[in-house]
Amino acid sequence: MSPDLTGLVTAARAGDRSAFDELVKATYTDMYTLAYRLTGNEEDARDVVQDAYLRAYRGLKRFRGDARFTTWMYRITANCASTALAKRSRTRHDELDEEFDLVDVNPDHDPQRQAELAFERDGIARALQELPPKLRAVIVLRDVYDLPHESIAVELGITEAAAKVRLHRARRKLRERLFPQRSDGSLIEGDDAHAV
Repeated sequence: MSPDLTGLVTAARAGDRSAFDELVKATYTDMYTLAYRLTGNEEDARDVVQDAYLRAYRGLKRFRGDARFTTWMYRITANCASTALAKRSRTRHDELDEEFDLVDVNPDHDPQRQAELAFERDGIARALQELPPKLRAVIVLRDVYDLPHESIAVELGITEAAAKVRLHRARRKLRERLFPQRSDGSLIEGDDAHAV
């Protein structure tokens, strides 16, 4: 746990509400990003983060400090996202096509390169959204948040072997979507690639 959060966690566990508020401020962006990547929806992501912090606040006295506070929050957020996705699949029948605004607006960067990066990020975000939620969760937890297979298995309530299999399938599906190939094995490029 980073030293600046250790003191806040200790104070929050002792009942200091302002310390918990500071923990929220220090970790909110990362938790929202994770929730958004798992749910693919801003409104759902906000709900997931709110639920995650509520659960964390209620369970803070049980936090033993075996892992970093942020890792603990990642796990809570991932669990809340999983619950939200399960509820969403039971209540929503038609998925709305989400638009992703991932453009870096920093004027110090080359506009052409920024446009290329935004296009690439948009493609990756769309490809991630096309994955089934179970595969999306594994690839985000492993490749974005660098959680080990064991932690992913615990968070998703699956075996470590199942986490590895899902990760392999998710990466393969992403690769197929991002780098489509013709039957002869050559890459499809340009406008033809977007038609696949």
